[in-house]
Amino acid sequence: MTDNRTSAPVALRDTFGRNFPYLRLSVTDVCNFRCQYCLPNGYQCASKPSFLSTEEIRRVVDAFAAMGVHKIRLTGGEPTVRKDFTEIARLVSSHPKIAKTAFTTNGYRLRDHAREWRDAGLSAINVSVDSLRADRFHRITGHDRFSEVLEGVEAALDAGFRDVKVNVVLLRGVNDDELPDYLDWARRTPISIRFIELMQTGENLEYFRTYHASADTIKAPLEKAGWTRATRCVDAGPAQVYTHPDYAGTIGLIAPYSKDFCAGCNRLRVTSTGDLRLCLFGEQGIALRHLLQEDEQQPLLRALIQDQLAYKCSSHFLALGNTGITPHLASVGG
Repeated sequence: MTDNRTSAPVALRDTFGRNFPYLRLSVTDVCNFRCQYCLPNGYQCASKPSFLSTEEIRRVVDAFAAMGVHKIRLTGGEPTVRKDFTEIARLVSSHPKIAKTAFTTNGYRLRDHAREWRDAGLSAINVSVDSLRADRFHRITGHDRFSEVLEGVEAALDAGFRDVKVNVVLLRGVNDDELPDYLDWARRTPISIRFIELMQTGENLEYFRTYHASADTIKAPLEKAGWTRATRCVDAGPAQVYTHPDYAGTIGLIAPYSKDFCAGCNRLRVTSTGDLRLCLFGEQGIALRHLLQEDEQQPLLRALIQDQLAYKCSSHFLALGNTGITPHLASVGG
């Protein structure tokens, strides 16, 4: 049966001909983990932030859905620290024009809430598992919750999530020797394991210089072992996905420093306080919140979003060391 929710043409298009059917919507920048590459000193905030309310989130979703977005990923920080996360999930998932609602999590609540969130309408999930060795996981994340997180991944599969991804930030000399362990997991489990190159942000320059590793360190052995690259779906993320007939799962590579990485960009971002970000590493955010107060503001909101696409650059400038205004990935939803 055809899903008519995805049949409308995508109205969001930039000057380089790229369409944007995918929105990453941050609901908080708070995170309870202390990952070395993102928030090594934990979440810091000078004053109590005011995150988007459920009504403001509904208006964001209404506007983007009217402009052709049919996939939304809820992000953070750690989105599930919000007490109303299930309500937000249900609100977004029930929108008649949103065909797929996903979320990204560190997994700390997943074991106990996977079925609740699946019942709320979430169908896809990304879980961060930066090592398959408990001691390394503890060192990277600042939390001794390795077993809980792995049990959470199993709970997501048992709850019926159709698309379960495991995110692994590739760290030179820390976890770059664990490919065989992840391959063994993918051999028997229908998950997509995605190795992500460490990205420089405003606050992690020294860490980046020490631990950055190219995705080629994973790509070369994969191809040698007979893994082949799959065709990318229109609303998929930036991963180069590899499959193998002997494996239940897949392997993805996210290589933001590779040539033409941004040519297939298909997503926009809205921060937890209501700023539109055209790029994860852009130079500015465009405030939308003043147009999220009344339903009657929808035409003005959509016009502002559309107008801003004229300013979206052809690429980020990470290779030049330009990280824009992003201090760490938790600040904008990764």
